[in-house]
Amino acid sequence: MSGLRPSPRAPGLLLGEGVELPDEIELGGHVVIHAQARIGRGCAIADGAVIGKPPTLGPSSTAPRSEPAPAVLGDGARVLAGAVVAAGAELGEGAIVGDQAHVRERARVGPKTVIGRGSAVDNDVQIGARVKVQTNCYLTAYTRVEDDVFVGPGVVLTNDDTMGRHPRGEALAGPVLRRACRIGGAAVIRAGVEIGEEAFVGAGAVVIADVEPRAVVVGVPARKLREVGDADLLERWR
Repeated sequence: MSGLRPSPRAPGLLLGEGVELPDEIELGGHVVIHAQARIGRGCAIADGAVIGKPPTLGPSSTAPRSEPAPAVLGDGARVLAGAVVAAGAELGEGAIVGDQAHVRERARVGPKTVIGRGSAVDNDVQIGARVKVQTNCYLTAYTRVEDDVFVGPGVVLTNDDTMGRHPRGEALAGPVLRRACRIGGAAVIRAGVEIGEEAFVGAGAVVIADVEPRAVVVGVPARKLREVGDADLLERWR
């Protein structure tokens, strides 16, 4: 709370040092915007949202401990009720962060991408444009998501096969979701796995190995069933 001051712009609004708000934004009640955060034109920040929250790391956390840059909201971005966008996170133009979602430090959320209610985007995640992340998903640290990917509700991405028992300093490996792939609800993706372009992962699958472009995989562990047909490619649905 250090350095926050009340502002008359909205009920309960608290602003940190160096925050300048454009005239063309919507603010709910009890919004908190921490120091130096940059808010674009036409943004909307709903009730109880927090922008630029400083990170708090546990003693065994392997996340970088350097001071993050200020949070950035591109023009027209929307942060909904109770959501948190951490210091160092960046939302592209027209991106939406749903109610009670969390976007951590150094994460990048691309233009027109939607992060669903209660979903968590961990530190250092890179997400492209027009991605749809549904409700209650977890995108683990160092994940890369390319443009036009669909992530179904309850999907879990992992980055550590040892569950914390790896040598200190060993790099974690987030999954890579290539352009226009689709991940079904409640699927689990193993650390470092690559899901190929236009691939389809069935609901509830546990993916432990790379998936070829356009492959349809299902089951536990996931196995290839067939290929995505030409009529089902993204270009046919635009």
